[in-house]
Amino acid sequence: MKDMSDFVSAFAPASIGNVGVGFDMLGLALAGAGDRVLARRVDGDRVTVAEVRGLDGEIHPYLSNNADENTASIAAQALWDAHGDSGGVELKVHKGVPLQSGMGSSAASAVAGVVATNALLPAPLEIEALLPYALEGEKFASGGLHTDNVAPSLFGGLILCPEVLLPEVIRLPTPEGVSTVLLHPDLQVNTADARRALPRSVALKLWLEQQGLLAGFIHACATSDKELLYKSLRDVVIEPHRKGNVVCFEDVVAAAMKTGALGCTLSGSGPSIFALCSSNDAKNIASAMEQACRAQGIGCQSWVSTMNAPGASIES
Repeated sequence: MKDMSDFVSAFAPASIGNVGVGFDMLGLALAGAGDRVLARRVDGDRVTVAEVRGLDGEIHPYLSNNADENTASIAAQALWDAHGDSGGVELKVHKGVPLQSGMGSSAASAVAGVVATNALLPAPLEIEALLPYALEGEKFASGGLHTDNVAPSLFGGLILCPEVLLPEVIRLPTPEGVSTVLLHPDLQVNTADARRALPRSVALKLWLEQQGLLAGFIHACATSDKELLYKSLRDVVIEPHRKGNVVCFEDVVAAAMKTGALGCTLSGSGPSIFALCSSNDAKNIASAMEQACRAQGIGCQSWVSTMNAPGASIES
């Protein structure tokens, strides 16, 4: 086959799963952090992984380059099996999202792998058609069909993606003048373990309260109603069972709210914590959250993002 040695590079952003009120059905893209996957056509008939590099640019000490164990290659192989022609694909995975961070690390790799591989197809698919293939990679990592990190990483912005509506997802409007602050403490929380620790049933009264908060949050975003956003961005079902895994959680949330945040809770299963706030307050809130985390002796890093951050894209 023709030698196509040049790599195509795709970037996929980190994401906030659940967004507090929308367990497994709301996701939000985060600007400033993400994974990069490079892909090229090669001889052979499979997708392979040449290397996986970490945040420091060195070979990743934990992630495998076994193509059957990497979310980027699993997703890319699903796409290639369905739409590829002769030959194979070689990937290079450059991680920009910390592992077990609550920032959609596995989803970002799966999305970037699919987007890069799609660019090599004889007839590349529209981005909307890539979701099922990216989900194949995420299913390997999380053990289920959870779209709340994959969809915002692929499409950007705030996404409503309950399983019952798949493959359709809905890009929701975002409020004007509101930004996202995400703090990542130097801790890890295993998503699968955190999911197993959740109760198997929820009282009807509590479920109704959470559904009301979800409806209020969506309406607040659509109407840029900051007061309603403040009232509705509360997680009464999942957060109580997960916050204990993040020792700095209470102090970070208190610091964010004291500095003017509209709401603050876990990103995904944690340990990352996100706040929504007026854009003018974002830098001060990020600083306050960092100070509260470091006061506990825990290193951290933060990002400030718009709520309509872009999704995945081809870089070259």
